[in-house]
Amino acid sequence: MWNMAVLSSLVISLLIVSCFSEIAKEDGVYVFTTDNFEEGIGLSEHVLVEFYAPWCGHCKSLAPEYSAAALKLAEEGSKVILAKVDATVETELAKKFAVKGYPTLKFFMLKTPIEFGGGRKADEIVEWLKKKAGPPAEELKDVESAKKFTDSEDITVVGFFKDIESEKAKIYFQVAHATLDTPFAYTTNEEVMNNYNAKDESFLLNKKAESRSLVYEGEYDVKKISQFIHARSLDLVSEFNEASAAKLFTGDIKHHVLLFVDKSDSKFDDILKIFTQTAVRYQDRILFVYINIAEEANERVIEYFDLKKDENMPCVRLIDLTVDLMKYKPENKEVTEENIVDLVEKFLEGNMKPHLMSQDIPEDWNATPVKILVSKNFHNIARDPAKDVFVEFYAPWCTHCKALAPVWEELGEKYKDSTDIVIAKMDATANELEDIRIGSFPTIKLIKKETNEIVDYDGEQDLDSFVSFLDSGGKIVVADESTKEGDKTKDEL
Repeated sequence: MWNMAVLSSLVISLLIVSCFSEIAKEDGVYVFTTDNFEEGIGLSEHVLVEFYAPWCGHCKSLAPEYSAAALKLAEEGSKVILAKVDATVETELAKKFAVKGYPTLKFFMLKTPIEFGGGRKADEIVEWLKKKAGPPAEELKDVESAKKFTDSEDITVVGFFKDIESEKAKIYFQVAHATLDTPFAYTTNEEVMNNYNAKDESFLLNKKAESRSLVYEGEYDVKKISQFIHARSLDLVSEFNEASAAKLFTGDIKHHVLLFVDKSDSKFDDILKIFTQTAVRYQDRILFVYINIAEEANERVIEYFDLKKDENMPCVRLIDLTVDLMKYKPENKEVTEENIVDLVEKFLEGNMKPHLMSQDIPEDWNATPVKILVSKNFHNIARDPAKDVFVEFYAPWCTHCKALAPVWEELGEKYKDSTDIVIAKMDATANELEDIRIGSFPTIKLIKKETNEIVDYDGEQDLDSFVSFLDSGGKIVVADESTKEGDKTKDEL
């Protein structure tokens, strides 16, 4: 019986290894496909997956770092594995996981995906993965270790649980796993609990700089606790800059009120006071952020909101990051508490339409083979049920768009006499659409006749590939590797 048991275990192990070995590896990185994806993300409790495009320059830059991270983790004996998916081939997987640009990285914990929030260098990838795959919170066994922990960072969170298997404890650890940049700890020690005057199944958010701790008294819900920690880790009103950007825009609070203001303005303190007073009303629900328009680094942000320093300032905008970045403009430009509250309340009630930028329709929009679209004429031209409309969404400053321009003009010439195909372009930095969001440049889409179905173009950016795509009714014709040319890297918005 003992020998049979050993033999059975050995056979099962060999079968498992054999099964797993069917998934190919390249430079330490597993290659996932639609057929093996479910099996692949089951190889480990923690799997990082890169969705990439072979032609993408950013993906090519990431490749050696990604491979080095995979090899380093394997060398250290980590159970975390790295994998990749060619999203231009495995299109259904890309659609399932809402891949909108390349590379997109998703981290799977017990087959549940979350967004990867680490850097793009091998050491940064490894560091992020170790935090996510390691224990979600440090155990504090005595008062001394608790004090050392709370003194270790500006923001720390400590949970107090007599039973770490309780439902509330499990929710706490779930939040700890998902929260970046904030150290979590827990204790079951009664002396530590008494030292902090803490009740069982509670937690404190400690702010060392302010020498105070905040007690969470709300419902034990992952989303609500995450929002509380995110909001209270920040100042009531935060300044937007390179250091704060990641924490502001990657947290769980997706609604932000933005104040565009010149810090050198003599009225700055008064304006900020009004803004801060309003922020108190919405803490834990909406972030309040001010942007110093005098900073050269913020000029792209000002441009993105279609603002001009000498005409519009100071002013307020509200943004919704729930799906894509949607912008909302107050009815009254003056920065007062009443006007900000009016903006926020109407948004929360669902009584506001997004503010969409649009240039005026050029008089010569139809004069050349490539038609010029703006928001105001997009619907009439691109949604024409009698025509397939192939649109390039570009940015004037984008080097890749500039490189594509002569090819796009050549494509326009080829189809200028067509009765059912239109070649068009739109400056997506100056024109916005409610139902089409652009995140990188150039973005190319086909809007099909009759159905108005939108097909994303992810093929090669050369004349022959464009022609094959259009003549096939919107199907990517994959060229042989030896015939591919160029680099279709996109510039992020």
